[in-house]
Amino acid sequence: MNTNSQELQRIGIEKLRQSLREGQQALCNWKTGALAVSAVPGAGKSHSMAVAAAITIASQKLHQKRKLIIVTLTRSAAANIKKKIDDRLRDLGLPPTGYSVSTIHSLAWNIANSYPELSLVDTNNRTVITPQPNHKLVRTVVDRWLPKNPDRYKTLLAGMGFDGEETERMRRQSAIKSDLLPNLALVTVSEAKSSGISTIELWKIAAQSNDEYDILNICAGLYEEYQSLLTEMRYLDHDEMILGALRVLENPAACKRWQSQVYGVFEDEAQDSSPLQFELLQILAGGAENPNLIRVGDPNQSINSSYTSADPTDFRDFCDRCANNDKLARMTQAGRSAPEIIAAANHLLHWSNRTFHPDATKEELGKVFWAQDIQKVELDDPQPNPIAIGRGIEIHRPQTIFQSIEQIGEKIIGLHEQDPDLSMAILVRDNRQAKFVREKLGEILKGRSEIKISAASSGDRASQIPQDMLQLLQFIARPHSPDNLKKALDVLLERKLIAAQDTNFLAILPERFLYPHQNDPPIPPNAVVAQTYCRELIGARTNLPHFQLISYLADKLEYQAMELATADKLSELVAKQTFGNNSIEASIAALQETVLSERFANIDEESQDAYTATGQVTILTMHKSKGLDWDAVFLPFLSEDIIPGTSWIPISQQFLGDFNIGEVARTKIRAHAHHREVPSTVEAYNRAKFLKSAESLRLLYVAMTRAKKLLWMAAEREAPFSWSSFDHTNARSKLSPKTPSPAILELEKFLR
Repeated sequence: MNTNSQELQRIGIEKLRQSLREGQQALCNWKTGALAVSAVPGAGKSHSMAVAAAITIASQKLHQKRKLIIVTLTRSAAANIKKKIDDRLRDLGLPPTGYSVSTIHSLAWNIANSYPELSLVDTNNRTVITPQPNHKLVRTVVDRWLPKNPDRYKTLLAGMGFDGEETERMRRQSAIKSDLLPNLALVTVSEAKSSGISTIELWKIAAQSNDEYDILNICAGLYEEYQSLLTEMRYLDHDEMILGALRVLENPAACKRWQSQVYGVFEDEAQDSSPLQFELLQILAGGAENPNLIRVGDPNQSINSSYTSADPTDFRDFCDRCANNDKLARMTQAGRSAPEIIAAANHLLHWSNRTFHPDATKEELGKVFWAQDIQKVELDDPQPNPIAIGRGIEIHRPQTIFQSIEQIGEKIIGLHEQDPDLSMAILVRDNRQAKFVREKLGEILKGRSEIKISAASSGDRASQIPQDMLQLLQFIARPHSPDNLKKALDVLLERKLIAAQDTNFLAILPERFLYPHQNDPPIPPNAVVAQTYCRELIGARTNLPHFQLISYLADKLEYQAMELATADKLSELVAKQTFGNNSIEASIAALQETVLSERFANIDEESQDAYTATGQVTILTMHKSKGLDWDAVFLPFLSEDIIPGTSWIPISQQFLGDFNIGEVARTKIRAHAHHREVPSTVEAYNRAKFLKSAESLRLLYVAMTRAKKLLWMAAEREAPFSWSSFDHTNARSKLSPKTPSPAILELEKFLR
């Protein structure tokens, strides 16, 4: 590069640097070592990372044999940041090289495949899986554990208050085999394996942690069976891929080769990483002593810890360690939201930390939020804070959920008339609420074709479609099998088509449930709908040709547009595989192969841009809203039992006592992984309840900070006792009095 080109590049780098705010510039000033970057919502961390990556590539003259590695959470996020880096490199007159962007699992796959003899991961002859409770692997784990542990099984079966009645015994047997143990196996594998805890180590922990059910001994036994079956059945899970990559890096020569190709590592969304993932990135970046590693995230947007192994304290601890070495950067300025909305979010943070904390474990578990306020940007910032609509925040107390949606509808119409280019969203806690909002809002906006309603479908649900179809077809083929009936009922329950109830009890005697004799005791009233659904499914086999069954079932399950398209694609695949063999058994065999191979890809979801388009209102869950923003955001249904929520024990497990065994196991294993004393069962469940409430408050914080100009919140005085069993089309589905979320009451006082 000649002198003139060097000067132009230097000027370009400085121009990029000056385009960033003070807090963002710390990324660009990084040269070597570990750096933690804590970014508040709307701080522009993706843009800052892209600028910092381009500057690092240019200043360090990186190339494909010595490059920067950027790790993101999802493939869509990887594609987004790659485009931004390419654009910045183009600004500097450089080609799009010297770096790579991938998810952590793609990176681990590449490392493991580079030395298969070291990783012990045969990716060519093993199938990568994401096991669910009904996966063949998990069912086999349970089937193998039961005969080897008769005493522990008897203890579980006895539970509390068992009088030996045969029907109750059968119900408990079904609950233990089909619900408790499969879920406990998955919780154990998720927590232990992603923390680097081996089966041998878990056995040792279990020996020092006794309770009435020997919970950790059960966990260790299930974990051991799981690991053995992974090899035997030629499966790989994602944690096994991370472990395989780590085994490669344990070899000095292989590690040196990989490290020689890597200048440094940038990690996005670091608050969602597991301990094992962090270990992999740290080694790749040069080792634990002084890695060339930047971790960017927001401790206060940790909203996945109750169902993944990402502990909210991990990234906080990393930030604290870096702060001790003056290696912590805070990106606190954000231009996304109006000042009024920022002030409310900050108030929620401070109030939560004062109000919610675990009684005896405050020092160990920390507070709900990490202490970090969102700051407004400077007046001359290229992205100034928007001017609020009205007061910026509205808090309402409608009498019912129906009145709440009516008020939202009226507000949407008024906002659209004032500015047709506004983007709007209604964020709710779960998909059942989203379905209710979509239907009722559609009635209110009927005839207003200029206001589009966009209801985002769930990607997780789309990927579950082959499993749904398999379980329902198996039931249709053999409806008098208790296992098949149980699985079909669970699908209906998961889709919220039937009321919440103990499906183990219903499936004990299939003939009595499906076609009771006049002398049989009547089935429970809330099971009548389930019985009707099941009878209709059985009748479909007679009334429809087998190749139409998948389309029929998709319609019966009330799939949304994206799910219906995925089901159609699946139906075509099964038709091709069963050509010439027109039987339901052939369709089941084809689906079994599809589910086991896990190579069926659902129809791609809409891009995130489609969720935030102007002139429309988008309905989706708070979890799915992370990373997005809208001019106006509506947050209905904020009662106390929703946020911070109440502890919940599955109906099928209530005979075991006043705690959730899965959550207790997760908390015990996580305590050991963080070098804390393993708590008793009561202490573990109290910790689990606190962590769940804390995560719920952080989820509310995430939802609030999606709003740019208007944040509309409501705590209805009457709402369903349980959304899972609520049917707004049924006049007998009554509403119950509700207590508003304490967060809403506090924000009301704050706004006065």
